[in-house]
Amino acid sequence: MLRYTLMRLGIFAGCLVVVWALVYSGVAPRGLGDSNGLWIVLLALLISAPISFVVLRNERDRASERIVRRVERAKANLAANRSQEDAADDTARAQSQASGQAQTSGQTQTSGQTQTSGQTQTS
Repeated sequence: MLRYTLMRLGIFAGCLVVVWALVYSGVAPRGLGDSNGLWIVLLALLISAPISFVVLRNERDRASERIVRRVERAKANLAANRSQEDAADDTARAQSQASGQAQTSGQTQTSGQTQTSGQTQTS
């Protein structure tokens, strides 16, 4: 991606130099008032964009393939992390349900003994 960006900047710089030379030689108009610098930059951008689009097609395709691979790898890592979190969450819930059932059954047995002893005392 850096290579594509540098190549694009190089094409823009080349166009900027050519437009600057054309403006100062009088071949291209100088712009209105104090807009000469802005005129030169905008004209260079306008000329460099289609040149970059055509000339850098292969490099742009290579850069986009690298980006797609990175995104797919990031998605795979996120999916793996998500599945690990889901497995850890399921394990934690199963353990808490198991301990909760054990505590509930222990409380039921304790309350049953209290009721039994209470009935024995009232008889």
